[in-house]
Amino acid sequence: MKRLFILSLAVVCMSFINWHHNLQDAKQLAKKEHKHILLNFSGSDWCGPCIRLHKEMFGSEQFQKFADANLILVNADFPRSKKNQLPSAQQKINDAIADQYNSKGSFPFTILLNEDGKVIKEWEGFPKTTIDDFIEDIKFSIDTDK
Repeated sequence: MKRLFILSLAVVCMSFINWHHNLQDAKQLAKKEHKHILLNFSGSDWCGPCIRLHKEMFGSEQFQKFADANLILVNADFPRSKKNQLPSAQQKINDAIADQYNSKGSFPFTILLNEDGKVIKEWEGFPKTTIDDFIEDIKFSIDTDK
């Protein structure tokens, strides 16, 4: 029951932010809006740190405001439960993204990309920092990419 509640809460938190699920579409939008892309690999129904990351970091008001102004967000989810399986077309998209950016299969794994898809910064696991420091780390990485 507790696990179902946490999963439901994670889904609710993710819904406040406009998460894209197709990296190619996100790249086009990033070029149009001159923004960087934050790509997150998650296991929404089995990975505790992934659920926590979406709830505590990505679901925070500070992150939402920052992301709206500065980022295009992409979530490549890899649920394990049969009832949560993605449509096959989405699974193929996520597999291709993972082949390119997450060949080790790390979860959670978050990557900052420029609008062309070049890796700027990576975070493996749950960031061991505050939300404010996490945002500052992203800002610094964006600034040094210019």
